[in-house]
Amino acid sequence: MSSPDQYAVIGNPIAQSKSPIIHALFAKATGQHMEYTRVEGRIGGFAQQLDELRAAGMRGMNVTAPFKLEAFAYATHRSQAAELAGAVNALKFISNEVHAENFDGVGLVNDIQRNHATLLRGKRVLLLGAGGAVRGALLPFAKAEPALLVVANRTVAKAQELVAMLDKQMAVSAKACSFETLEGEFDVVVNGTSAALFDQAPAVPVSAFAPGCLAYEMAYGKGMTPFLQLARQADKSGDVRCVDGVGMLVEQAALAFEWWRGVRPETLEAISELTVPL
Repeated sequence: MSSPDQYAVIGNPIAQSKSPIIHALFAKATGQHMEYTRVEGRIGGFAQQLDELRAAGMRGMNVTAPFKLEAFAYATHRSQAAELAGAVNALKFISNEVHAENFDGVGLVNDIQRNHATLLRGKRVLLLGAGGAVRGALLPFAKAEPALLVVANRTVAKAQELVAMLDKQMAVSAKACSFETLEGEFDVVVNGTSAALFDQAPAVPVSAFAPGCLAYEMAYGKGMTPFLQLARQADKSGDVRCVDGVGMLVEQAALAFEWWRGVRPETLEAISELTVPL
């Protein structure tokens, strides 16, 4: 039998990545002859490292922190999602071409709509933060046709920049504000800030969480983060749903897998395998 096709995730640090578990499940379920590993990226030598990996036969890669911007620069062909995000999380190598995608935002929307049965059309959606995670999510959220899309950030100018970029792509009711000037309540509240990494919550008022809303923490595997605790505190009806980003991780992986292999894997087994009870 021929050697398996080679794929990997690259980042630094990378030992914590769950991607090899996910793609092993996908490959087994779909009968794909492939191997997926972790690669510790070289700080200051990312492009040269990718050259070496491609020369050794690497077919495609997922890209995680801190290399998403360098991967964007390395690519020869970028999708609309990658262009809007200014960053990529998946690469596909075809001869001398490097095709780049950003599946984070679509993976997030797929998780919310499919796995958590929350259609975004006609909903009031709040995205917290203005970094790469939110930037990548903007276009997929806008395409889902929410009634209102608000980007709130500690520095309002960054949120305004994202909304202005979105306005150039498509017509959507979107606005930017700071955490302090945030008003109204929302059906879906997504924390795209890095606050969970520091065991903190973004400075969002409890009034932002509508009764029965979906509170979504993009970070995963951290249990009840301060953001999700805040959502629970705001929950007067007992109906607020708190979820983390494990489904987003698996759904974006499924999109990359399909892009590479031409077959779409089921995601529920992998989500169940990696879910940490809240």
